[in-house]
Order: sequence, then structure tokens, then C-alpha cells
Amino acid sequence: MLRTEIGPGLTERELDAVEKRFGFRFSADHRVFLTAGLPRGSSRWPDWRDGAAEDLKGRLAWPVEGVLFDVEHNGFWHPAWPPRPTETSEALRVARTELESVPQLVPVYGHRYLPGTAGEYGHPVLSVYQTDIILYGNDLTDYIQHEFAGRSSGLPARSTVDFWSYFVEGGPGIDVTAPTPFSPYATSARDAVDCIRMLALERLIGRRHHPEQLIEAALTALVLDVESESLPLLAGLSHSEHEQADALFDQVLSELDLPQGLPTDNTTDLPWEAARWELVRWWLRLIVNGSLAPGAGGDLITYEGWAALARPRSLRPLVDRTDAHNDPPTTRRADREPLADAIVEEARRMLAGPWPPRG
Repeated sequence: MLRTEIGPGLTERELDAVEKRFGFRFSADHRVFLTAGLPRGSSRWPDWRDGAAEDLKGRLAWPVEGVLFDVEHNGFWHPAWPPRPTETSEALRVARTELESVPQLVPVYGHRYLPGTAGEYGHPVLSVYQTDIILYGNDLTDYIQHEFAGRSSGLPARSTVDFWSYFVEGGPGIDVTAPTPFSPYATSARDAVDCIRMLALERLIGRRHHPEQLIEAALTALVLDVESESLPLLAGLSHSEHEQADALFDQVLSELDLPQGLPTDNTTDLPWEAARWELVRWWLRLIVNGSLAPGAGGDLITYEGWAALARPRSLRPLVDRTDAHNDPPTTRRADREPLADAIVEEARRMLAGPWPPRG
């Protein structure tokens, strides 16, 4: 099931020695998993028995170093921290001090992490790439089913650990149950209506909407001369009126006759198969036209497309390129730009072929 060689599990003594050597604690379910068998034979699995110390230290440091990278280069600052200093060097010093007390994240596979909470179990697995942090399973069992068998509970997960919860509950990270974090791209009325349709498809497969995104889509459509009686009402909502966004969005859909053209969920054994393939094609287009970051788009396609569509072989090249782009710490930051370009090129290649792709 794990698509790799499984060696003898770690003994309790070995687990204790690893914790003492590297200064962290495994959660209770992570200990049970590693006791049952130690995955090996792939660089994405941490080798807690024979792995190089520097490799394991790098994996353990990856989440915090990623946050610090965004503090230095992308303006990130956690709202619970003291006011950000003007000088970047001082901001990094303060951030590093604050990060010394955050709960430890422990690598499970590649850039998937489980909170290191001794004696506890049931925390969700997080996919971590700088402050782009995604919930990837309700718990360790759900994650294994999702990552390696293409099945998951389908229930909304939530982060349960202080600090890291911020990134998936209103922070700057990507929550895979939320709409695609794309930049506006429409240059014609047709593009604007297509965007509204894609948001409707996201809702069909269970992804919630942010009111701001619905309002922005309506405003774009209005500027591009899309005709709908409710578009001005949706586009003009103030922050205090955001609770009206969903109802007005439904009215816009009806006025544009979009519900009649949305796919149904009664054709195959895979839930919302046709809708998911349409969304995958949209996400690929957004990656190619620069409206969606390659790593984020690849993660969305991996989670909502490849896994939910029973892991089709046609999407595997994109999934592999996404994993290579995000995989710590074997990939240096300086090497990520060509890896991001590889995701874009794969997306372009897929869009040039028949749709949906076979296999």
C-alpha cells in the first residue's frame, strides 16, 4: 500500500533514542505506525533507524525555516507576535525567538507532517511548504488512505495544534476545502462567466467559498459587461454584508442559466467525476497563465483531482513534479524555480492533449 519496502518496525527503545537524539516527541499514533514497520527505500520516507543525522535534522527544521523564509522574503508576520521591527534582520531575530516555542512538527513522508505531541493521537496531517500549509488528512490513518490508496473519509479536517492552526484557519496558507487561491485573470465576458461557473463547480464538490472571492468574481463580470440583475448587488456588498454573498451568488447563477449546464453526480462510482475533471482543467489553465502558483495548483490537483479520481495515471506526472517541487530538504530553494517551471510545462502539455486524459 505504501509503494515502498517496509523494514522491521522501530522498537520502543529505538523510538526513545530518536526522540532524545533530536529533541522532539512522536505522537502516540506515529509511534504505533513506526513500530508496525519502518518504510524505507525512498528518500521521501525519513529513515529514523539508519538515516543521516543532517537529513533528519533538515526535515525537522523545514517547517520553521519555511516560516522564516516567508518572514524575510514575503512579508509574513504572525498576528500574535509583537509588532514587526522595521529592519529585516531584527524581524528575523524576533520571529526565530517566537518560533522556538511553537509545537514541533514531525515528518511523516516528504513534506507531510504530524504534530509531535507525546501521548496524543488523532491530530490531522499537514502538508507544509513555507506558510502554504494544507490539511492532508483528518488523522494519520485517514492521511495514509488518502496519500497511498486514493481514498479518504471525505469529512472536513481541522488543525488542532496551536500556531499551525492559524495557517489553515484564516491565515495565509491554503486550505484544500476552500476555493482556488487564484489571481483575477478574466479579460472578456466569456472568461468572467467561466470563472463564476468554476466557483459553482467547486461548491458542488464540497469546497466552501470566501465571500470576498464571490464579490470579486461578480465585480470582474460587471466590468466586462456581463448582464445579470443581481451582479451589481453581489459586487457592491460591503464587509458587513458578506453573509448575503452566497444567496446573491445563487441568484447570479440562475440569471446566467448556469445551473442547467453543471454536471450531475449520477454517472460513475467516483463522486462528482465530471465536475472534478473540469476543475482540474481549469486549475491547469490557471497554472499556465500565471494566475495560480505552480506548487499551490499542483497541490490542489493532487488532493482534489488525482486522489479523488482514483489516482489516474494521466495525472501522475504532474503529481510527481509537484512532489519534487515541495519535497524537503533534498531540494534546495535555489532549485525550485526550474521545478516550478516543470509543473507549468506539464500543465501545458496536458492541456494540449485530449480531455479528459485517458488512464
